[in-house]
Amino acid sequence: MKVLITNDDGIDSPGLAVLARIALARGFDVVIAAPERESSGASASITGAEEDGRLLVSLRKPPGLDVDVASYGVRAAPGLITFAAAYDGFGAKPDLVLSGINRGQNTGHAVLHSGTVGAPLTGTTHGIPGLAVSLASADPQHWDTPVPYVEAALDWLLGSGLRDRVVNLNVPDVLPAEVRGLRQAPLAAVGVVQGTVHELDEGHLQLTYADVAERGDAGSDAVLLADGFATLTILRAPVFDLDPSLPEHEGPLVA
Repeated sequence: MKVLITNDDGIDSPGLAVLARIALARGFDVVIAAPERESSGASASITGAEEDGRLLVSLRKPPGLDVDVASYGVRAAPGLITFAAAYDGFGAKPDLVLSGINRGQNTGHAVLHSGTVGAPLTGTTHGIPGLAVSLASADPQHWDTPVPYVEAALDWLLGSGLRDRVVNLNVPDVLPAEVRGLRQAPLAAVGVVQGTVHELDEGHLQLTYADVAERGDAGSDAVLLADGFATLTILRAPVFDLDPSLPEHEGPLVA
């Protein structure tokens, strides 16, 4: 099985090596391709830097990777990296996308903006299932705590046969023995942070962020994670909603 490992924190994040070790232990063929610079908040963006029509790629290894694995720093958002991989950009098309381990949680409706989640969601539009992994700290101290939860999520995902889904895994940044368990959870209605827009003067706006005090709905991913549980949520790329009440018309409309 060919596995693409990427993230939105950049090629210098140690979370990449953790996922690589898990994939290699399963005998998977691994390639790492991650943004050369941090791309947090990139969602499924397919932006990148080109030179003479070529995407800028360099040979780079993440810290802690002590095995011989093809590894690249790419001047692109993680969504574009996955898109390129789907068209044999980093060897053969991958069978699976592993994204993370992210610094900080990806819970609630804010996953819409996450590059960690956007990368595997891009993969699902090409028939590649994915797993997004996040550790609930901006400065994680327990990079190995997610390992058994990644293993459990992978077992389920690969056993399900689903190729149009992403499993979103969030793990508390605590010692392994301190995790209270693993729970399936819906997305919280609130995100981790809230933005506020201030008008400075005509034509200029300032956007500031603050932590959200409200914890959200009981049983949601954000609440369970805050209570010490690892959480799993199934996500899928946007799909249309067939609504028979939408207006239709034969021939051109006249204003």
